Order: sequence, then structure tokens, then C-alpha cells
Amino acid sequence: MASLPGFTHRRALPADEEAIAALMELSISALLPVFLTPEQVALSRSIMGLDRQLIVDGTYFAVHEAERGLLVASGGWSPRATLYGGDHSTAQRNAALLKMGTDAARIRAMYTHPDFTRRGLGRYVLAICEGAAREAGFTRVELMATLAGEPLYRACGYEPIEHMISASAGGVDVPGLRMGKAI
Repeated sequence: MASLPGFTHRRALPADEEAIAALMELSISALLPVFLTPEQVALSRSIMGLDRQLIVDGTYFAVHEAERGLLVASGGWSPRATLYGGDHSTAQRNAALLKMGTDAARIRAMYTHPDFTRRGLGRYVLAICEGAAREAGFTRVELMATLAGEPLYRACGYEPIEHMISASAGGVDVPGLRMGKAI
């Protein structure tokens, strides 16, 4: 998918970090409560959010509404082993580079502005990321799906690999689903 009418995309820059973090917070606050308890949403914040390594690597994308320039979606891919989590994450982080042709690249940190859901932006960001990972030499991608994201990923051809607990504290667990796809 080369384009989506009414929207533009580009690689995210360090100057975009504040706007991306605000989009992530808005998305978490508005979209996760449909699927998770308030306690699970609060715990999700310990793992979700901005991973600056994606921006430094040039593998994170910002999608803007063309007319107003509003940031409406973001997402990236990574050639590194970390499956999920922001800079502050309590999740396992591993900056080791993956092996092209052997390992699956990671799809990471997909967020959509709540006012722009169900407009094809998730598919658009996935297509951008999958295409970039393929161009880099990867033949598979994996991701950690939230309950909110799982329907999109299934519709885009991702298959379940493993049910996981992405965060756990004080008797509260946040479910996740590791999924993968050949590209």
C-alpha cells in the first residue's frame, strides 16, 4: 500500500517524540478500556509507550492527516530482538540485532488517534512497516498484540504464536498475544 487518500507518512524524527508520546497516551486512555479493566490499563502504561530506539534506527513512522497535519497514527518495525515495550518498560528489552532471513523482524508500537479508528490507518501503518522490513531483507515479522489490536492483526494475516502475560503486578495481569506473518 503506497498511499492512503487524505493521509501522509514519513519516518519519525526526534522532534516528533512529544507528539508521538501524546498520541500514545491518548490511544491507551481511549481504546484500551474497551478491552481491559482500569487496573489492567494502568499496568499497561508500565510497558507501553515511546521507544526512542525505533526513531534512532529510522524504523518508526508518523502518519498525518494531510489537510491539517494532525498526527493520527504511528508505528514501526525493528531489526532488534525486543518484542514490545517503551523506553521505561518493565518488559524484557534486548537491543541485539536479529538475523535477516532467519529471525522475524518486530512490528512495534502501533497507535491510532481515537478519532481516526476504523479508517484503514492500522492497515496502512502495517503495510509501510512490512514493506520496509521486507526491503531490509526480512521474510517474517512478529508482534505482541494487545486485545485491542488483535482483530486488526488477524484481519491482516497474522497468526497466533503464543498467548502471553505482557505485564503482571499486584495480582493484575495484562494479556498479550505474540503473532507472526510471512512477508
